[in-house]
Amino acid sequence: MRISGRVVIAIISSVVVLGGCKGGLRKPLPICAGKSSAGEATRALGSQAQKAAPMKATGTCRLEYYIEDKRKPEKEAFPVRLWMNPPSEISLHGDVAFDPRGVILGANRDEFWLAIRPKISSYWRGRWSDGDKVQTLILNPRIVLEAVGIIAPGGDEPERGGWSLTNKGPYDILTRRDTEGLISKRIYVCSCDYLVRKIEYYDELGRVAVAAELDNYEEAAEGFKVPNYIKVVKRGLGGRDDSVRINLKSVKPMSFNEKQLEALFQPQPGRFEHVYVIVNGEWLEQPQ
Repeated sequence: MRISGRVVIAIISSVVVLGGCKGGLRKPLPICAGKSSAGEATRALGSQAQKAAPMKATGTCRLEYYIEDKRKPEKEAFPVRLWMNPPSEISLHGDVAFDPRGVILGANRDEFWLAIRPKISSYWRGRWSDGDKVQTLILNPRIVLEAVGIIAPGGDEPERGGWSLTNKGPYDILTRRDTEGLISKRIYVCSCDYLVRKIEYYDELGRVAVAAELDNYEEAAEGFKVPNYIKVVKRGLGGRDDSVRINLKSVKPMSFNEKQLEALFQPQPGRFEHVYVIVNGEWLEQPQ
């Protein structure tokens, strides 16, 4: 059984949107000289990512998303718990309808997964090696990892492909282009503290498909800061944008034992009515 891309988009959006409202006007960012090259900028971000340490966090999630032909978005708010074990392991649990594992999102070096119950009792699982189509699923664990600070772009600034650097106002702006010269990602970094404030992900037509805004950083480990506020917006047709807002209230270091590593960072697709995997770039339901 195939499921529509629109359904997958709505579901993925409904998971990785962590949030809470943030009131008041933001203070304007200071303006500094910034880095002199894309290589220098990417090395600075990579250096910060290398300082990331295992952590856990609690917070709240506010989600707005459209389903099928409904004119108004669905709205949900629920508490979340987040665990991160750099450089590639992440796990998020959302307490929905009195189920502390009503929403589960996770990833390790090889795989990512997403589960939602009880309304639809479905589990999605894929491998990063399944190809670029995995990245088109709007919000995925890789975006969450980048949102909490695990950005290590690498590369330099060749004429075609790789990263280039521009500076505008308070930002160093890193732009990544594919081998055809099309923009695939932009990272806006405050040129003074060198913390990422926005990430834009582009589709194959050169349009912004997903945008993440980051703010209210606090130190989670020595030399490594995590944003307490994360907003992710998936652009939709006719202004039907799916959005997630994250407000992390507590970020603390954590040491994981073997049992926790297995429970949090390995896929566990049992107890679901529907299980889907990626086959040739498509989500296909597996027989139970």
